[in-house]
Amino acid sequence: MRRISSTPRKNTLRAAALVASAAMVAVGVQTGSASAQPDRTTGASAVQLSSAQRASALVDAQHHASATATKIGLGAAEKLVVRDVVKDADGTVHTRYERTYEGLPVLGGDLVVHEAANGTRSVTKATDARISVATTSAALAPSAAKKSALSAAAAKKDTRTSASAAPRKVIWAATGKPVLAYETVVTGVQKDGTPSELHVVTDAATGRKLFQNEAIETGSGTSTYSGKVALTTTKSGSTYQLTDGARGGHKTYDLKQNTSGTGSLFTDANDVWGGGRQTAGVDAHYGAAVTWDFYKNTFGRNGIRGDGKGAYSRVHYGSNYVNAFWDDDCFCMTYGDGEGNAHPLTSLDVAAHEMSHGVTAATAGLNYSGESGGLNEATSDIFGTSAEFYAKNASDPGDYLIGEKIDINGDGTPLRYMDKPSKDGASADYWSSDVGNKDVHYSSGVANHFFYLLSEGSGAKTINGVKYNSPTSDGSKVTGIGRAKAEKIWYKALTTYMTSTTNYKAARAATLKAAGALYGTTSAEYKAVGAAWTGVNVK
Repeated sequence: MRRISSTPRKNTLRAAALVASAAMVAVGVQTGSASAQPDRTTGASAVQLSSAQRASALVDAQHHASATATKIGLGAAEKLVVRDVVKDADGTVHTRYERTYEGLPVLGGDLVVHEAANGTRSVTKATDARISVATTSAALAPSAAKKSALSAAAAKKDTRTSASAAPRKVIWAATGKPVLAYETVVTGVQKDGTPSELHVVTDAATGRKLFQNEAIETGSGTSTYSGKVALTTTKSGSTYQLTDGARGGHKTYDLKQNTSGTGSLFTDANDVWGGGRQTAGVDAHYGAAVTWDFYKNTFGRNGIRGDGKGAYSRVHYGSNYVNAFWDDDCFCMTYGDGEGNAHPLTSLDVAAHEMSHGVTAATAGLNYSGESGGLNEATSDIFGTSAEFYAKNASDPGDYLIGEKIDINGDGTPLRYMDKPSKDGASADYWSSDVGNKDVHYSSGVANHFFYLLSEGSGAKTINGVKYNSPTSDGSKVTGIGRAKAEKIWYKALTTYMTSTTNYKAARAATLKAAGALYGTTSAEYKAVGAAWTGVNVK
């Protein structure tokens, strides 16, 4: 787990892994569920919807999608497809849509409509560009787009590649002027053994590659990392199964060193788990449960997708596989056993980081490239760290270090540092005009640093025995507002104000909107958000 990664849009990227691109999410206690309470200062916190209520809200929003498209000024050829609905305690409704143009998906065309209880409406768009594209013919043949995509996979040293499905026509609107394009999906195996699902977007007129995105990013029992933990299991006949009926039916499987399928569901005769192959399963099952609880108890989110359905986990993937990944297609979390199959990558922050990629995919869908990719990675680091603190596990106390338990570097150092990201030798402490050119696991440092400053402030500090010393780009002093408030601000920004193309400047605007909605635009929290962004040179 050298890095941590995520999955943006349903048809563009869908997974996350640890090493080649790693990801970490959130943790929760195993003692049942509780609903998140709205902020006492305002009614801008999201209310928890049951699965049935959410499903009804989605149906209702889709029923009115045509009228909404007209009201917000879309053209006659454009239609809206609802993805998510968030309702605030004050009656404001945030409805997230994908867009089509003449029946073709618009990549980078997503938007969020915000409607207050009094009918006031505003819109956050991934792009403001108008779409006017001839879609009936393309100079480039689909076969040429497929060939280009296979070449892109070969350039990144993927093996066993194939593009079994024909390229699909899309409108590319994420950057520049919207154009007709092809999206090709190439499957294979990445250099480190991680599965590959490479999405390549090719201009249908010129054949130029516009974008490529790797969807699979490499990112009571006794566990390896978390000590003795409580597990929710299910009895079937005379045996117990690692099936969590309290959290959407999440299941944990043993892949037995295979790289496909689901493997065998873990079972035990006496419901006392641990030892041998079971230990990794205990870690994974525990990590999934705390992640579920963290999101539900902190934000009122009912599962990764918000639909009350559990994902599943697979451990003992491949041989000597030093990684873990989330895959939105299978809606599952997969863990390797590390070097010599002796060091499973099943720590709590790894589980939380990776599954948070699923949350990002279901909400803002941040494109896994450039500055939006850095924000995607940072979101998983932020909620992975938050979950670790939330768990209050004495064997793995909360910290602002990423991947400190799994020792990927082999010298006891963590994968990343949030107080001063550059301590890892590659991550950015501050924004610069070329930060989007960095690998997303390193450009994420800007947002990670922002979150630390917003939570804890600048300067020297010791938390849970770990010493931190966070600088600012201009030498200014930032006073933190506490991690709990910082978490709420980031989550609200992610779920209601960010889109697939959000960059650092837009992230500043989104978090200021979130802080203003939660605490007021004259509040200390709002001012601290601005100061923390200035501290990392985002102005």
